[in-house]
Amino acid sequence: METLITSRDTQLSFPVVHASDIAAARRAGQRLATNLGFSETRAGALALIVTEAGTNLLKHAGEGTLYLNVAQSEGVPGVDVLAVDNGPGIADLDACLRDGMSTAGTAGTGLGALGRLSDEFDVWSVPGNGALFFMRLWRDEAGPGLCRVDVGALTVPLAGEDECGDGWGVSCGPTGATLLAADGLGHGPDAAAASRAALAELAHRPQSEPGALVEAAHHALRVTRGAALAAARIDFEHDTIRFAGVGNIGAYVIDGDSRRALVSHNGIVGHNMRKVQEFSVPCPPGALCILHSDGIQTQWDLDKYPGLLARSPALVAAVLMRDFIRRRDDAMVLVVRRRARRA
Repeated sequence: METLITSRDTQLSFPVVHASDIAAARRAGQRLATNLGFSETRAGALALIVTEAGTNLLKHAGEGTLYLNVAQSEGVPGVDVLAVDNGPGIADLDACLRDGMSTAGTAGTGLGALGRLSDEFDVWSVPGNGALFFMRLWRDEAGPGLCRVDVGALTVPLAGEDECGDGWGVSCGPTGATLLAADGLGHGPDAAAASRAALAELAHRPQSEPGALVEAAHHALRVTRGAALAAARIDFEHDTIRFAGVGNIGAYVIDGDSRRALVSHNGIVGHNMRKVQEFSVPCPPGALCILHSDGIQTQWDLDKYPGLLARSPALVAAVLMRDFIRRRDDAMVLVVRRRARRA
C-alpha cells in the first residue's frame, strides 16, 4: 500500500513557558487523536505523553517547544510528539530513562513513562546542548507495517504569519519513495498556496520520477506566484536516489562519513524554469536524505552533534530547525532515512 504524508497534514507547535501551555498542547493532542479515530485508551496515552514531555521541559530546561505532527504508514495514522529544548542537557541519559531516577526531586517516572507509553521512542542529548525527545503513537495498538523510509520534518512560518509558505511531502511504496520539498516565493497565504499546488502533484503521481514531477508542478504552479522545488526518488532495488531541483532548496545525502550535496538549477517553478536535469547518487539502507528551504542556514555540520546521525530523523530535523533557523523567512526541514530491507 502506498503511504503519503505531507505538510498539508496537521502540525501544531506550542512554546512551553508555563504549565498552562502544557494543558493547551494536551487538549490539542486529544482533539487531533479524536479526529484521527484513536480509541479512548490510545487518546489517553497520547495525552499522558504530551503532559509528561511538556512537564519535563519546564522542570529541566525552564522552557522549550512541543510539536505535534500527523504520522502515516500503510493507511494507519499516528501522532508524533517532539519535545525540544536548549537547556543544560542530560549528563547520564540511560540513568534518567530508568524509573526512580530524578534530578528534580520528583518520583522520577516521567522519562521512563515516555518510553513505555510510546510505540516508537528516541532521545538525543549531550551536556550543555539541550535535550530532544521523540515519541510516536499509532492509532491502532497493533500498529502498521512500517514503510521502508522513516520520516521526520518540521515547518515554521515567519513570525507574524499563520501559514508557512514552505512545504514537504513523502510518498512510499513497495519499490521506492518519492520526496518533495517546496518553498513558495515570499511568505504568507500566497506562498503557501504555491507549495500546496506542488504537493497536490505528488498526491496525483506518488511514484513519479523527480524530473517528471518537477515538470508537472511547473504547469500546475503557473497560476501561483511560483516556488523553489526539489524532488527525489529513492530506488529500493538499486540503492540509489535520483534528484531534480530548481531554485534554492538545500539537498544532501549522508551515508556514514560521506555527505553529498545535490545540486539544483536556477529558476522559479511555475514561471521561468529553463531546464530540469535529473541525476543519481548512491543511497543504501541507513542513509539520510535531508532537504531544507533557505529559511535554514547551510553551514550546519551534524558531526558536531555526537550520536545524532544514528537517532530518529525527527530528532535530526528538530536540531537543524532549533540551531540553524534564520528567522527572517519561512523554514522547512525534511529528513528521510532508508530503513533496512525487510526480511
